Amino acid sequence: MLTASAIAAVLDRALEEDAPWGDVTSETLLPPGSRATAVLAAREAGVLAGIEVFAAAMHACDAAALVEERRADGERFEAGEVLALVTGDARAVLRAERVALNLIQRMSGIATETARYVSAVEGTGARIADTRKTTPGLRVLERHAVRCGGGSNHRFSLSDAVLVKDNHLAVLTAGGRDLTEALREARSRLGHTVHFEVEVDRIDQITLVIEAGVDAILLDNFTLAELREGVRLVDGRALVDASGGVTLATVADIAATGVDVISVGALTHSVRALDLGLDIEVGAEG
Repeated sequence: MLTASAIAAVLDRALEEDAPWGDVTSETLLPPGSRATAVLAAREAGVLAGIEVFAAAMHACDAAALVEERRADGERFEAGEVLALVTGDARAVLRAERVALNLIQRMSGIATETARYVSAVEGTGARIADTRKTTPGLRVLERHAVRCGGGSNHRFSLSDAVLVKDNHLAVLTAGGRDLTEALREARSRLGHTVHFEVEVDRIDQITLVIEAGVDAILLDNFTLAELREGVRLVDGRALVDASGGVTLATVADIAATGVDVISVGALTHSVRALDLGLDIEVGAEG
């Protein structure tokens, strides 16, 4: 969940990075007490995410700033639409501008891309999920943006759930240990509420993993034919998650194989920031 404290933690670091000793340009050029009205406008169509973060950035620099939000997170907008209006101390608005824009542009880019994937699999029953391939320090914002686009969140961190990957399996079965038994033993050490998922990259691993009583199985880099066979072998005994090289061009075909979840790293690791602009009018306060 995107909380005020989580937003503040990100903004504290970002503003300190961007103006560690103040904004020398604004403080040199603009008289104290100057006021600014800023218009946040869309330069292209998209899905909004991060309006609360944008407002919080403005308030972090000017607690008395007035932020009028014209659109809410998760809403679609067209190019040219006004998304928010800000009125406040000119120096403060300009200090917050770049950080506020960087974050809302990235978050809206993620929401917009997620919405494209969600639309592509509409009617199949498959969910689009993110991964841990997020920007360090920004995961809470980027995961919120995925939800704004209609997607789902995978585990938030290594502390949330068990996801046994190929390197774990290599260590776990070293010395010829039986895979099913090793997974059963690991599962027995967990609380009953902890989600247990195992990644496989070969068809012959599926039955061995399912017999261990896992909650979900992740089919990594399987062909479409292999995904269909994997879904058949699992036969409803666990959630089937597909990952690896998923693109907008392939996601509909992947969904059609019958998988329950499609994990898409591209939602966060290589998304393009949406083009939003902040146009400012400055006038002296009377």
